[in-house]
Amino acid sequence: MTDWSQLHHAYGTAEDIPGLLDAVSPAPKDSGWTDLWSRLCHQGTVYSASYAALPALRDMARQWSPADRQMPLTLAGAIAASTDRPYDEQDPHVAYASEMSDLVQLTEEALRDPVLANDPATYVYLLAALLSFEGVEVWGEQLDGLNDGEFEVPCLSCTTENFVAFGEYGFFSTTDSMYMNETTARKMPLRPADISALEGLAQRLHSRALADGQTDVAHKLTYVFGKAQCAQCDEVFSVAEAITTRWDA
Repeated sequence: MTDWSQLHHAYGTAEDIPGLLDAVSPAPKDSGWTDLWSRLCHQGTVYSASYAALPALRDMARQWSPADRQMPLTLAGAIAASTDRPYDEQDPHVAYASEMSDLVQLTEEALRDPVLANDPATYVYLLAALLSFEGVEVWGEQLDGLNDGEFEVPCLSCTTENFVAFGEYGFFSTTDSMYMNETTARKMPLRPADISALEGLAQRLHSRALADGQTDVAHKLTYVFGKAQCAQCDEVFSVAEAITTRWDA
């Protein structure tokens, strides 16, 4: 049995975690989720109590229907994906291998639920959680950039920061962080990937999104795994490589 008094979260010892876990409901707007996130994955940092909560989050997701398990799965996914472990906790994919396997299956079920047909944002969060449970580096944390419609990355040649936008404001790269306003800054058109040329993770994610009826997500993925032109030096670079280079560092 877990001795929560010997574990810590962002604000101190973790005796309050069992009560919070017991009280929370499936509703995403339940304030209990805010309390759990702030304690267990505070600005992406995880603690000993974070990993100890994984079995409970797994059990919670198992008890709830696929349509209702978004919150325990995404919190567990954020914990699994985090590389900010200031207290030298063991890699959860080793220490909690059984839970990770269960969470993969539970997330697969949630992703196939038809309720997500009109909720691409939740679909992306769950897809990121799936990658986290599988131990896929970087993308478990960064795939949600699909929902933001933007990645901020350095040019792989001159290191200038580029905002790679692929959403309501257009599909371009620019050095102007305020590109959503009227601006005279250069906007260089993005070059989406050729679908037939996608390989590895890119091909898997794109095919999965199409199979799940998430055509907008699939479309955006072609830009994430496509090319951008630096708005400073004009060098063409891989967006995905720039993302992994930044967050692998």
